[in-house]
Amino acid sequence: MSFKRFDTEDIVISSDSATAPAWSDNNVTLTSFYTSSEQVDRVSGDYYWNVYKNNPQIDNTADIQFSVAFGHVNGSGSAVYDSALPGQNFYSPSSAIYRQTRNIALGTEEQDFTFVTNTPEHIYTISIERARYKEKLLPSSLTLELRKGTEVIRLTDNSNYTSTVTFGDAGRVYDLISGSQGVVTSTPKDAGNLGYTKNAGSYGKFLPDVGIIVLNGEALDAPGTEGGISLGTNLSGNTDGANLLKIYDAVRLGGSFTLRSEETISSNYIFVRARNSEFNYSTNPSNITGSGELRHSIMIDSPQSYITSVGLYNDNNELLGVAKLSRPLLKDFTKEALVRIKLDY
Repeated sequence: MSFKRFDTEDIVISSDSATAPAWSDNNVTLTSFYTSSEQVDRVSGDYYWNVYKNNPQIDNTADIQFSVAFGHVNGSGSAVYDSALPGQNFYSPSSAIYRQTRNIALGTEEQDFTFVTNTPEHIYTISIERARYKEKLLPSSLTLELRKGTEVIRLTDNSNYTSTVTFGDAGRVYDLISGSQGVVTSTPKDAGNLGYTKNAGSYGKFLPDVGIIVLNGEALDAPGTEGGISLGTNLSGNTDGANLLKIYDAVRLGGSFTLRSEETISSNYIFVRARNSEFNYSTNPSNITGSGELRHSIMIDSPQSYITSVGLYNDNNELLGVAKLSRPLLKDFTKEALVRIKLDY
């Protein structure tokens, strides 16, 4: 076995961005949507509904794709926890969702969601399952179609239409506009409102680094003439308004949710250089006689060896990894070898 210390230029670090379909079975577009009655009927069903690609009542291996939730700044649209207790009038699942989303996206409890200049009291959220988006979601890959009756909107993010990226506590923040996979498909009536014509607001926020889509509830409730789908959110106090069913049906009837994930893959490239004067003699003990001489005379006049693997050691002479060559590499004084090792992490 022969050793050689790496030089500084022998090790190179490289980072590449890799994209992949966000949904199960390498699907870029999700076209089937199911809920689990078991989850919906539990306490968690008051807060969010998990959405599956396959029917979990039939397929017990069905994976969660995303979840939908409804939030209201004052807790309307859902029943309060206990109205008999003092000070509980505003505490309900919808207020918990609003505050949790606000903490994640805005990093504060003092600021409400504002979509351009529109500050509605209620929001809907779509949270992509963590395993689906790996490191982050890919901007401009989003197309979400929402439908109620004959009214339809198709949403994407404005990453292709902004010269500067806005950052918040949850990383990058983009506005949702009327379009498909980063491309505007309908011209906004007012260039300042991104397709939603009421109160100069956008359809919501896209947070690719945490896998969350925050939808402007007021924009969805607007009629089709104002850019919405007349979703009809129930904003009554201390009432189960079935708003989770409304947003789930809007996604299901829309029938198309396109999204890609993105991750940065860092690689170490290690270049192992065997120069013409190096690694030409075999280190196999059987090549030496009992008196310490080379057993084969050809190894004196014309030595040669076969490189079959490369071991990576630290300064304590501890083996950290082994790279196997696909076939033995002949080495003698007339040849030089360069072996490139790639380590992904």
